[in-house]
Amino acid sequence: MVADLRSESERYRSETRELRDELHNAMASRPLPPATVNVQAAEPATSATSNLGAPSTGESKESDAVRLAKLDEEYDLLTGKIDDQYQTKVESRSKYKVRLSGLVLLNLFSTRGYLRNADVPGLADAPDALGRSNNTGFSLRQSQIGLEVFGPDIAGARTHGDLQADFAGGFPSAPNGAALGLFRLRTGTIHFDWSHTSIVAGQDSPFFSALSPTSFATVAEPALAYAGNLWTWIPQIRVEHRLILSENSNFLLQGGILDGYDGERPRDPYGRAALAGEYSRQPGYAGRVAWSHSASGQPLMLGAGGYYSRQNWGFGRNVDAWAGTLDWSIPIAPWLSLSGEFYRGRALGGLGGGGYLSAVFTADSAIPSSRVRGVDVLGGWSQLKFRLSPKAELNAAAGQDNPFAGQLRAYPFAGYGVTAVARNQSELLNVIYRPRSNLVLSAEYRHIGTHDADNTPYSADHVNLSLGILF
Repeated sequence: MVADLRSESERYRSETRELRDELHNAMASRPLPPATVNVQAAEPATSATSNLGAPSTGESKESDAVRLAKLDEEYDLLTGKIDDQYQTKVESRSKYKVRLSGLVLLNLFSTRGYLRNADVPGLADAPDALGRSNNTGFSLRQSQIGLEVFGPDIAGARTHGDLQADFAGGFPSAPNGAALGLFRLRTGTIHFDWSHTSIVAGQDSPFFSALSPTSFATVAEPALAYAGNLWTWIPQIRVEHRLILSENSNFLLQGGILDGYDGERPRDPYGRAALAGEYSRQPGYAGRVAWSHSASGQPLMLGAGGYYSRQNWGFGRNVDAWAGTLDWSIPIAPWLSLSGEFYRGRALGGLGGGGYLSAVFTADSAIPSSRVRGVDVLGGWSQLKFRLSPKAELNAAAGQDNPFAGQLRAYPFAGYGVTAVARNQSELLNVIYRPRSNLVLSAEYRHIGTHDADNTPYSADHVNLSLGILF
């Protein structure tokens, strides 16, 4: 949704630039009034010439001067309005254009039940140590800031890069630190774009799990993370090639290598320790194919992807992580569309599958004799989008992440201290209203149901009111 709003804002800027250029061209090509030329050339004329019934030179000059003054006044007014709309104020040390963008987002949330993360609902749990669960609060830490730079053409490719960050990187150890979210890197990518081929390098969401439900309640993490939406921001290099099948259809081929994430948390706040996927000394591999078709202006898209990486858990214990994915976006009517994803895989904690748990052990993982197993998991989500008007939409979505509970009971020790979750499901309903292209109002209800490895159920109901402005 944020990307759509930014695209719409860029379209308005482009239209403004075109209007400005047209106005400049029209004024530049406007010839001088004939009367003005006659006045300049009429000095040697005799008095008889002025008695032929034509207006006097003084009257013509005064009329043209009034008309030109009025045109100048209208031109200054119009260009002033255009300049207010199109302003370039961000400068860089290079000669290339830099664009600043962002989202200021305020969330008012209220929860009935206990969530492990109060303002970004993901997993439900038992009440805290004091028996408390219900809560109400505010949060501004899902606000975002971004930079985009447009570079030179290299070997026929247009280059550009972007960097996105937010304030959801934790909390400082200070009074009222919950309101002082720490700055956090989200994504950063470098693009080389040819007419039908692109190379993208940097940190981005997994391209083989390309979609996410629409929500302004969870911008720090995509909606339904932990509940059927495979997601993480992962370093990667990928190649994309677009095959044009017809005027309305194309085929997208994607392939790349990724860092071998497994869901582990950093052991040191400053030192960068290797992960189990990195100890295998090979990257992850992924690919995706997608077919897109435009019917009556509505996009139809069907995609399928795959992923593989190897994890080294020490003492010769290796786990093969893999996933198969399907994704779809289907228009049902001009005002209604269906989208979603499905996956089946193993050891997908690095992508949010299995509650961010990749491997389980028969005993403590530090004991060489303990056996390891990658957690098998399946899940997915689907969303219905109702376009109530050009400015309002209603979204209903549901998803579930389902590790195999039998494995969690047979291998009761998690690999890195993560609490095992046997099933997590979530349903949401939201309405989003945009009175202006850069102003967003949203209200959302979400239900979260979580079952631990012993099948003990926990649930929570979350209401979120959002107010955001894009710049």
